[in-house]
Amino acid sequence: MSRLITLNMYMTLDGFGEFPEYPGSEIEEDEPSDFWKELWISRYDSVDTIIFGRRSYEGHAQVHALSKRKLTDPKHLYDYSRFLERCKLIVFSNTLQEATWGNTRIMKGDLTDQVEKLKKEPGKDIIAEGGPSLAHDFITRGLVDEYRIFVMPVIYGKGPHYWGTMPKQETLELMDVKKMPHGEMIIRYRSLR
Repeated sequence: MSRLITLNMYMTLDGFGEFPEYPGSEIEEDEPSDFWKELWISRYDSVDTIIFGRRSYEGHAQVHALSKRKLTDPKHLYDYSRFLERCKLIVFSNTLQEATWGNTRIMKGDLTDQVEKLKKEPGKDIIAEGGPSLAHDFITRGLVDEYRIFVMPVIYGKGPHYWGTMPKQETLELMDVKKMPHGEMIIRYRSLR
């Protein structure tokens, strides 16, 4: 059986890939929120590969590498760093020359061909974790099996946008919606093919 690819997306209500401030966004929690549980913790046993774009990879390496953790960080953030470091990390980039964090492989070339090869390798499911550019490439090429979308209660109006011109319609099946305490939502869809 082919490995499933989940696309994690983090966006404002109007589809921008930003993390703006809003009431509740600044609250640091000692225990994992539904955000962490739904997008990450619930997947620790079923996922062993994370696909990044260059900027997302570099940002994660600066913040979530185990060596960057502080003694004051909550346990769930340590667990997240350990999970990332035991996963195969794939970076799609034509500019990154060297990857120094964890079990990282830089991939170049046609995204569709490379992802199809990854799906045939032995292993568990895959999470694509990148910004709007990588997400749009995955969507327009029909590479997404499941979407997990974190929507913030903000109309932002600027920045990199997730949605753009599509070569064809893609119909999705709603799997789940979770409302969070500060007006955020986590929406899960499955691609219908």
